[in-house]
Amino acid sequence: MAKHYYVYILASGRNGTLYIGVTNDLVRRVFEHKQGTVKGFTKTYKVHDLVYFEQFDDPARAIGREKTMKGWTRRWKINKIQEGNPTWRDIYEDIATP
Repeated sequence: MAKHYYVYILASGRNGTLYIGVTNDLVRRVFEHKQGTVKGFTKTYKVHDLVYFEQFDDPARAIGREKTMKGWTRRWKINKIQEGNPTWRDIYEDIATP
């Protein structure tokens, strides 16, 4: 079975604080952010709404994409979110339930 890797963007709300991360288990990782078990930036700033993600089959490509996205301007990040999620809806429930 192929393993998947994800680059994701969390937001504190529409046009709010953004966080970009990478993981091999998107459901688990976002759940950890939502529960506040991840110490640091997302817990401090209450950044826990999943607003965007991309899937990869290769971990190096996922990590490379994360680094690229972190280098984007805020406007580019917002545009990327709004392309697929114009209302900034938290899409966690879409991926957490089979």
